[in-house]
Amino acid sequence: MSMSIAQRLTEQRANAREQAKNIIDAAEGRAFSGEEQASLDAIEVDMVDLETRIAGIIDAEQRARDLDAKLAGYVPTVDAPAEAPLTADAEFRSFVRGERGKSFDVKAESRDITKASTGAPVPTSFYDQLTVHMVQVGPMLQLATVLNTAGGENLQVPRTTAFSTAAITAEGTAISESDPTFGAFVTLGAFKYSFITQVSREMVEDQGVDVLGFLAEQTGVALGVRLNTDFTVGTGSGQPRGLMIDTTLGVTGAASVAGAFSADNLIDLVYSVNQAYRAQPGCGFQMRDASIASTRKLKDSSGRYLFEPSLQAGQPDTLLGFPLTSNPDVAAVAALARSVSFGLTPKYFVRQVGEVRLDRSDEFAFNADLITFRASVRADGALIDTTGAVRHLVGGAA
Repeated sequence: MSMSIAQRLTEQRANAREQAKNIIDAAEGRAFSGEEQASLDAIEVDMVDLETRIAGIIDAEQRARDLDAKLAGYVPTVDAPAEAPLTADAEFRSFVRGERGKSFDVKAESRDITKASTGAPVPTSFYDQLTVHMVQVGPMLQLATVLNTAGGENLQVPRTTAFSTAAITAEGTAISESDPTFGAFVTLGAFKYSFITQVSREMVEDQGVDVLGFLAEQTGVALGVRLNTDFTVGTGSGQPRGLMIDTTLGVTGAASVAGAFSADNLIDLVYSVNQAYRAQPGCGFQMRDASIASTRKLKDSSGRYLFEPSLQAGQPDTLLGFPLTSNPDVAAVAALARSVSFGLTPKYFVRQVGEVRLDRSDEFAFNADLITFRASVRADGALIDTTGAVRHLVGGAA
């Protein structure tokens, strides 16, 4: 039933886009009237709402499938103690109340933990919620290649800058040597992202308050927002090198248009990336929402729209046939701004040390009767292939 709901919402989204398309077509060659602009704005709001609802349904379905798979082979032990195992909420609440130690490792890639008392797997929604919130605030943790290491010592990643070159060799002639060229190692460190938050003891002890959901959401969002920003536009000085810092120039937009890009600019950007990269999974566009709104109105020389909405729930929209991802940290359209990226984003490596960690202290704010929680994760990132795997469009000078 959920799939039918998702499909119906997807169809509504496609219908909304068709309405917007008709309005744009009707205004060909002239400015939009006030009524037309209002209709387009309303349609855009509806489409964003539909996209959010579709994503929520798909995420809930995936969680249900993962849980079913985890519990499929589990058979309760008949000789187990009569005491029922703690639920996920109860176990985490016991940590919040200080009943099970003062640190809690959040295994971002794990959907369950093992109870030592019974050996039975117990589903834990807190892990899922924290991970989901981290990846929903920005796409870099979804699109990049993520390396998880046990320690935080410098990690050196080798890379090539040129391949061997083949040549025609005459019969009886010595074959010439041609070796690949290796560039300098890309070194990934481990920057610590952390913060503390305080909750009153009354809030923790109040059974009507969803402490689990509150901490999972705000912790995941806080970490995810900062990680996505640094993985997108980090300077590399005291922070990771962001994707947009190391991308290669692909196209410069026309002058005197305040950095706005045209349909031809986007086509040129695609073909500025080598076909070997374009043919691989993960190759696509990134830009912020306002820029995506502009692309929906662009047509090629034959009058066909470059943007195509996804008609299948869970699949991304496409631009010129490539996945289009919204990233709030990509620069807005402006003169000299890198407002669009295109290429093989998995060539950007994220290094994470261990798991997200959540610690608890009753003593830090003892005089105010506040319980303090400290969240932290260690990570770094950089574009490994800087020879043109990902290129950017920069707005022309005014």
